[in-house]
Amino acid sequence: MSFETPDLMAEARRQIEICNACRYCEGFCAVFPAMTRDKAFSDGTLSHLANLCHNCRGCSYSCQYVPPHEFDLNVPAALANVRQDSWERHVKPAAFAKAFHAHGVAIMGLMVLLIAGFFMAAKSGGEGGFYAVFSHNTLVALFLPAFLLPLFLVALGLRSYWRETGGSCIRLSDLKEAFASVAKMKNLAGGHGEGCNFEKEDRYSQGRRFAHQAVMYGFLLCFAATSVATLMHYLLAMPAPYGLFSAPKLLGIPGGLLMVLGGVEMIRLKLKADPSLGAARVWGGEMAFVVLLVLVSATGLALYAATGTGLVTALLALHLGTVMTLFLLLPYSKMVHGFFRLSALIIEEQKKRGA
Repeated sequence: MSFETPDLMAEARRQIEICNACRYCEGFCAVFPAMTRDKAFSDGTLSHLANLCHNCRGCSYSCQYVPPHEFDLNVPAALANVRQDSWERHVKPAAFAKAFHAHGVAIMGLMVLLIAGFFMAAKSGGEGGFYAVFSHNTLVALFLPAFLLPLFLVALGLRSYWRETGGSCIRLSDLKEAFASVAKMKNLAGGHGEGCNFEKEDRYSQGRRFAHQAVMYGFLLCFAATSVATLMHYLLAMPAPYGLFSAPKLLGIPGGLLMVLGGVEMIRLKLKADPSLGAARVWGGEMAFVVLLVLVSATGLALYAATGTGLVTALLALHLGTVMTLFLLLPYSKMVHGFFRLSALIIEEQKKRGA
């Protein structure tokens, strides 16, 4: 079955209605208990279910209605296409997301090279140390809008998604349960806790869950390292570079290693998995995004290893190029899925208590 159709919602609705009648997969993940609340499925409900889905694929490998059955079910792909469509509809302009997922590697590579080239051309003699290559004021002036503008676009998209899917006033308990689920990657463990079937078909594996945890916690550690370094610069007049046992390095080095290891494992698993059980049209863009995550962390680690050598200027420009590319692509790459999935988990808590 082709999912390159103008009405993804109609196909997802057909499949979910069959699932709702069968209910064999009711305990598999958060999607199926949520599905049983309804008999008819609005577009907003389908978007909500799609963003609850983590594409673990256990339902497909257990389903009696997959091809060659006449029902022709492929629920992971149907929900993956609706999920991708929800991001593209709500985060504007959608054309950027479509372009990135159609030509992800080329766009990502070109942006990294152009931005790195700009930094090479703009290198200056700043305040000494780290900023003898690129002045602190230059970096702040460039990276602050590159970070805040994409977040603003994501926030507008989330507001639209929240309204479509029936989100209401947030309670502390909603946040507590949603963040606990994210912290444990609960839905990637499956309803039974043995993992998912993403890369091993009818066998369970925790590999994808652990890889996502490594990338998530690695990213948070790196973000914390950058935040601490900013406070040290402004409050303590301690500019970079920092020593091995400084707070930025104690946070950033483990964070970078986790991102590299988790990202490489995600690439390996994605290459093993069946692309027909996901949103096939965005496979390239998703792979480009994971490669970009690995490049961000790997260039950061390489930059630290090269401290005091003639490679610092080129490596710093390359690292800054990857970081700014990651920021600029945030609303249109798969990185946006974290914001939407967290929102879906919060909304699900509200729906479970009948809010």
